Amino acid sequence: MNANASAKELFETGVTEFANARYDRSVANFTRAIEKDADNALASVSRGAAYLKLGSLDLARDDFDRAIKIDPEYARAYHMRGLVSEKRGDDHTALADFDRAIELNPDYGAAYYSRAALHAKMANTEKAQEDIEMVAHLGNRNMESFMNENNVWHTQQMRVEDAIETELQR
Repeated sequence: MNANASAKELFETGVTEFANARYDRSVANFTRAIEKDADNALASVSRGAAYLKLGSLDLARDDFDRAIKIDPEYARAYHMRGLVSEKRGDDHTALADFDRAIELNPDYGAAYYSRAALHAKMANTEKAQEDIEMVAHLGNRNMESFMNENNVWHTQQMRVEDAIETELQR
């Protein structure tokens, strides 16, 4: 990437590197993106996620804290910071961050899933079950929404009807 690359280009390259499990390279690109745009909360969370993958928990937490300072309503930053706390064995702090992520975005399935796993680990079976039910509900609702938005349901229904007509004509 050339020295004149924009923050957006650096961020996109960082995402590509992350997706290809080249976390050191993604950190380098996200760092350059942040240097060009210090208020980019998404770049901070993304770099934090790369640090988390690399096992650099302190650096990951610093980036999630930075993102929260930039955007206190950023649910994903709280969720990711909660994952760091859980890895450190600080379950109560992790739970508070998962709760905050869900409070900010009640449709955030990944935060419910993380909270369910933590509740199960903490022997809060009933709360874990409630969160798993919410994950399933959100998954179903999101799938229905996706299908409706992309007309998948109608397309699949038409295929079923075509198959039935073909069977009846035999």
